Amino acid sequence: PYVRGEVRDRVMAVVKELNYSPNRVARNLRSRKSNVIGLIVSDIENPFFQQISRAVEDAAHEQGYSVMLCNNDENPEKEILYLHLLRDENVAGIILSPTRQTADNFSEISELDIPMVVIDRRVSNVAVDNILIDNVQSAHTIINHLIEHGHRRIGAIFGVGSTTGRERREGLVAALKDHNIQQSSDLIKFTNPREEDGFNTTIKLLQLSEPPDAIFTSNSLLAAGALRALRESEIAIPEEIAFASFDETTWAKLVVPALTVIEQPTHEIGRTATELLIKRIQDPTRSTREVTLKSKLIVRQSCGCQK
Repeated sequence: PYVRGEVRDRVMAVVKELNYSPNRVARNLRSRKSNVIGLIVSDIENPFFQQISRAVEDAAHEQGYSVMLCNNDENPEKEILYLHLLRDENVAGIILSPTRQTADNFSEISELDIPMVVIDRRVSNVAVDNILIDNVQSAHTIINHLIEHGHRRIGAIFGVGSTTGRERREGLVAALKDHNIQQSSDLIKFTNPREEDGFNTTIKLLQLSEPPDAIFTSNSLLAAGALRALRESEIAIPEEIAFASFDETTWAKLVVPALTVIEQPTHEIGRTATELLIKRIQDPTRSTREVTLKSKLIVRQSCGCQK
């Protein structure tokens, strides 16, 4: 307001000539206020995290924030690099889907002193806002569904190195125990949560002397690999083998037969995490919350129980 019009015009002409833009980080440091939040996910190729990322961006935009997205690939070293990068960028806060190592030793991360919300995985020994689903109960529900439709040898493929994989295995074991089913450990596999690993692990299950009569995968990337293995092996679903998975995706209802899945509330996870983070930014002393959201079983033809 104290600059004459002619001076302003001269300054703006030079701004245009030099294509100048203000240094965002310097501006944030001076004002001690940032309108950028960081989002670190485990695997951006996973549709689960794609949907959460979209929900975070939508919710953040509504509140006047932008989102900086990072991908840790379940690699704790890469995760630490991004955490320090976001701190150095002076972001207002971070939404984090932590690696297993970080989840188990979260006190080291809390020393960064950045407002933070953790999604998808429970952390230990530190009070932090946490958004979860009940992985044990969700896995129990879908395995129980397979058992109730006559399947007894259920091959299960879980992502290695994550708390979600371990919890979903707990749900499987609990469902088998409820029905007094003794299952060989050969039918339970942990592998990298990628499509190619889902393919290779499914081939190994099919080569067992007593192969499974149903296959369950704990995420959509493993599901894509498992489906490819079944098709290349010319095994009919559900006539020869039933199939079910975690994660609703666009293609899950388009493939033939359409897949029975556990649908996770991805939109609600992303939006709730963003809202909690902004509240934490505005009031760092507020008490922490752990929010557990409900999943949903969607029954389709791949289990042989819907026409």
